[in-house]
Amino acid sequence: MLTDIASLKSLLESQMPSALEMLRQMVEINSFTSNREGVNRLGRLTAEFFSPLGFSTTFVPSTNPGWGNHLVMTRPGRSNKSIAMVSHLDTVFPPEEEAANNFRWQIEGDRIFGPGTLDIKGGTVMMWLVLTALRSHAPELFEEITWKLFWNSSEECLSSDFDQVCSSRFEKTTLAVLIFEAENRAGDKHLMVAARKGRATWKVTVEGRGAHAGGNLQQGANAIVQLGRTVQQIDALTDFAKGLTFNVGKVWGGTVLNRVPHEAVAEGEFRAFSATVCEEAKARLLALAGPGEIRSQVDGYRSKVTLEITNESRPWPRNPATDRLLNLWIDAAAQLGFSVVAEERGGLSDGNSFWDIAPTLDGLGPWGDNDHCSERSKDGSKLPEFVEITSFVPKALLNTAAICKLVRG
Repeated sequence: MLTDIASLKSLLESQMPSALEMLRQMVEINSFTSNREGVNRLGRLTAEFFSPLGFSTTFVPSTNPGWGNHLVMTRPGRSNKSIAMVSHLDTVFPPEEEAANNFRWQIEGDRIFGPGTLDIKGGTVMMWLVLTALRSHAPELFEEITWKLFWNSSEECLSSDFDQVCSSRFEKTTLAVLIFEAENRAGDKHLMVAARKGRATWKVTVEGRGAHAGGNLQQGANAIVQLGRTVQQIDALTDFAKGLTFNVGKVWGGTVLNRVPHEAVAEGEFRAFSATVCEEAKARLLALAGPGEIRSQVDGYRSKVTLEITNESRPWPRNPATDRLLNLWIDAAAQLGFSVVAEERGGLSDGNSFWDIAPTLDGLGPWGDNDHCSERSKDGSKLPEFVEITSFVPKALLNTAAICKLVRG
């Protein structure tokens, strides 16, 4: 544990103007996942910020040619111990949305509004603050550890190759994988992420039979009506007691108003913390496929329901390795005079891929709110994403102190 907390806090406070300037430059680059040029520009800028700390840079092309390059930075240490830090480059806001909502870098009191201020460019700045603090106040530890930093170019779209980019570079002696997504708060308690739900996306397609809506309605089998019944059955699979949620996210079908629609489609997702619950949910979902209830009044022709799983991300359950890391952060927080508790979060992160490869902890970033939101209403009921400036130094203190406890044992 660091002993000179006052001096470390003073150092971090002195670094905040540089940290905020770093954040400003990052936020002013649109890095929407599909904006490959913007993501790559942000990757190069990020590498420039971390290179003075002694890191070498590797850009790894995404397997999706429409997405930017993943960023890997490494600083070899004197021992075989290593620590991985993970962030991502992309955000969810297209340039057109940012322009339409005047969503940009804006400081209002203790809040900085702007795309990525919280998710997750603020987390990248937190990484820089922590490494800067360790180099200054724990130089022997900083030199001892091999530091491996990873930025996903397409985390918001659940890139399928980033886990291999990282895991192929993890050592057996990796002490921790630390993920710098934003923290949540519960009153005065800081929430660290110790588990995340898994997610599966699905698609349901209904095949009906077209007919003239005015002259031969009874001949048709309305695919949209059948889809309406099917999505209600899917929605009913939600079981809050099991932590299982189904969401119908998109629905479309039909062509023109004077025709019984012959096809309709819906897409959505389900999530749960337990792998067993996920498998049960998948089986119940797929069991809804088959002959539909809607049929032709003329000859009994039945609509047909087809269901498929289009993507899966496994759950990150509570586990002993994560809990051991969490306890280090809890102990460090207590010594610093504040409280940390565990959170099991419904959203995904790269931690879903790593938790059983090396001890993993998430939520190491700063605090703010309204991530993934860009709109602002005059009455204040809708506010865009923001990060709280005064959350950086306390969280950097905590992360630095806990990492020292991790390395020193």
